[in-house]
Parts: sequence; structure tokens; C-alpha cells
Amino acid sequence: MIPMAKPVVGKEEKEAVMRVMDSGMLAHGPEVESFEKEFAEYCGVKHGAAVSSGTSAIHMALASLGVGPGDEVITTSFSFIASATPILFLGAKPIFVDIDPRTFNIDPKKISNVITGNTKAIIPVHLYGQCADMDAILEAAGGIPVLEDCAQAHGSLYKGKKAGSMGRAGMFSFYPTKNMTTGEGGMVVSDDLELIEKIRMLRNHGQVARYDHLSVGYNLRMTSLAAAIGRAQLRKLEGKNELRRRNAALLTKGLEQVDGIEIPFIQEGNEPVFHQYTIKIAKGREEVSQKLAEKGIGNKVFYPTTIPSSPAMKPHVKDTFPVAEECCRQVISLPVHPMVAPDDIDVIVKAIREIMEG
Repeated sequence: MIPMAKPVVGKEEKEAVMRVMDSGMLAHGPEVESFEKEFAEYCGVKHGAAVSSGTSAIHMALASLGVGPGDEVITTSFSFIASATPILFLGAKPIFVDIDPRTFNIDPKKISNVITGNTKAIIPVHLYGQCADMDAILEAAGGIPVLEDCAQAHGSLYKGKKAGSMGRAGMFSFYPTKNMTTGEGGMVVSDDLELIEKIRMLRNHGQVARYDHLSVGYNLRMTSLAAAIGRAQLRKLEGKNELRRRNAALLTKGLEQVDGIEIPFIQEGNEPVFHQYTIKIAKGREEVSQKLAEKGIGNKVFYPTTIPSSPAMKPHVKDTFPVAEECCRQVISLPVHPMVAPDDIDVIVKAIREIMEG
């Protein structure tokens, strides 16, 4: 079986965990602070605030801007639901935008149509590891804070700039299947120290000092155990991303001439990190998926529905998103992670050719 995803951990992560276990400081502490500093530096920004998940990172970034009832936050219609639920956590309204059918990212041309006097932030998602068109998004924003959802884009480059370094802040997830992991965890990175300091307060019960609670806060800290894993993973990230790029190039070479398949489009100036290698199949996607599984090849649909069409979101949305809805019917992702070997790629390509030509 060629699995769809597989966390890659080794002796470095195990040694890091044991170092923290032996220290006796398992909760938030110097290990977390070191991880914040190292990860922010990797992203090309000054500051980082580690939290308990990628969802918490989005939640805290929005909260740091004072987003609340009556406010609107613009985001993509095509992503995992956690790109939008933090907006509702704060009592604000999500405003969804359709996507570019080639990159699967938010369509910048459609952002200005939904900006109002209530718009408090814009959250583009760098889906599948390719950065959204940040120049066009920042221009459309006209000064409205842009918060980058980088949950799938650790190390992705846009015109030489790292994901998370271009907007007011970048939010990352370290879930086990991401390009790097802490088990569970997240991070907000930013050059804005005031924003980061507010997140550090809010994630820790609103404390500015022990038992000095400046505001109502949350318990969304990252543990030292998670941070230790993250520090070890960060040192391996570039190498693992290069393996993803290698596998993506091999898949593209093998599939680009196969009828009925649309291979990933890479926008000029982008260097994706291929969290997913996602193709489009105009007809028969479910049959292809089933036959791949029968051949022992993992595959998955990210995503079978748009965020706005989810029952959890329907009460808040009236519009339709035809491009995203069509992509939901066509996309399928193939194994591309670092544990996929070139021989595995040959197996995947051969299987798809047989299925599509049969």
C-alpha cells in the first residue's frame, strides 16, 4: 500500500522529547520560546507565538485585531472548514469568495466586490502548498489586514518571499500530516510585535503577569514537548520539501500527456511545497479513486464540498461559488509525501494511465 500521508519522525524527535521529559518542564517554557524564535526566523519575520493548533492560530490572529460581532472577514470558499470557523468563534461573519480554477486559491479579482465598511480582515489560504497571488490580494485589500493561512505551505515561496511573511501575520498548523509537525500545534508569525504580544496574552488566560488577567483569555498554549518535536522537524523541513518537489515533478512528467487529467498549475513566481499533489479529473473521479485504492494506492478528495455548503456554514451564507463547486467534483490528491519513493511514483503513474486509458 502506498499511503496518502505518513508523518516522518526519527531519532532526533525522540531525543528532543526525552530531553524535555528529563527536564521536568513539560508545559510552556523556554523550549516553546526557542521554537517561536527559530520558526519566525525561518519564515523571514521577527516574531512568533506558538499555540495549540492551526485553528487556534487563526482564532488568535483574528482576536488580536479585535474582530468581533458586526465585523466581516473575507476568505476562500475552498479549503478545510477551519479556515473559516474561527471567524464565527468571535461572532463575526465569514464572507466567502470563489477561487481561481487553476491554482485553487482565492480569486483576487473577486475580493474587491465584497469589501464593505465592516470588513476587518482578509484570510487567503495557500492551498495545497502553493501561495495565493499575494501581490494582487494586498492591492485589493487596500490596507485591510491580510492574514495568511499557511497551514499547508511551510516553506512555500512567492516571488522569493516565504509564506507567512507578506501579510500582517501568517498562521501555521503542525498537524501530523503537514509538511512539518509537532503532533498538534500551531504558530502565528508576524513583524508586528504588538499583535504577537496580544496573542501571547490571550493564549494564556489573558495574563500579562501571574494572576494579572488583563482580559478574558483562552488556554491555547503549546507544550514544550510539542515545541521540541517542532524544533527537530524544522531542521529537516527544507530537505523534506525538496523530496515533495521531486515527487511532484515525477508525477507531472508521468501524467502530463494522459487524456482526461489536468495536472497542477504553478503560478509564475511560485515555488510550491506540495502539501498535496492535486489533479483534476473531468469525468469519473469516484471510479478512478476506487480503482486506485483497489491497486493499493492511497488517494483522497480535498475537498468534496465547499466551506459555505457545509451545514455548519449554510445559515451564514446566501451566495453560490460555481468554480469552487466544480473543483469539488473534480479534484483528487495523490501521494507526494517524502516517504514516497521514485519507484512508488512509477506505480502510481502506471496505474492512472491504465485506468484512464482502459
